[in-house]
Amino acid sequence: MLDRLAGAGLRATRTRKALAALLFNGNTRYVTAEQLHRQATATTRISLATVYNTLKTFTKHGLLQEVVVDPGRSFFDTNVTDHYHFYCEDKHTLIDFPVDVGILIRLSDRPRDAAIRRVDLIIRIRSNQKNTDDVVLDLAH
Repeated sequence: MLDRLAGAGLRATRTRKALAALLFNGNTRYVTAEQLHRQATATTRISLATVYNTLKTFTKHGLLQEVVVDPGRSFFDTNVTDHYHFYCEDKHTLIDFPVDVGILIRLSDRPRDAAIRRVDLIIRIRSNQKNTDDVVLDLAH
């Protein structure tokens, strides 16, 4: 964790270390600022504004990817590799799916003097089952 912060050019402050320990535990995950705040306050005093600012700093330095699903609703993704998302609107959850970025770039009608930096794609889905607690998505079809 300390190497990760240093590699991103960030000082390992107490706050950054505490939040990085929660975020980068070996598993990729999505988290909102509010979710991370609830987890962090179980062991330390920290304001929601500080959590939000730290998430933004981690994003700016390439440690996280911000996924904006609605105005005012963002998830922070620990998987910073090229991938895309299904957003299940009724469960407020994200599901990763990989896509060949090259296909999207070749289809792009971008200006000749512009380089594609990143492609964001969110496919919004809604469960069509009455009991949304038991939703299983078949991503193969």
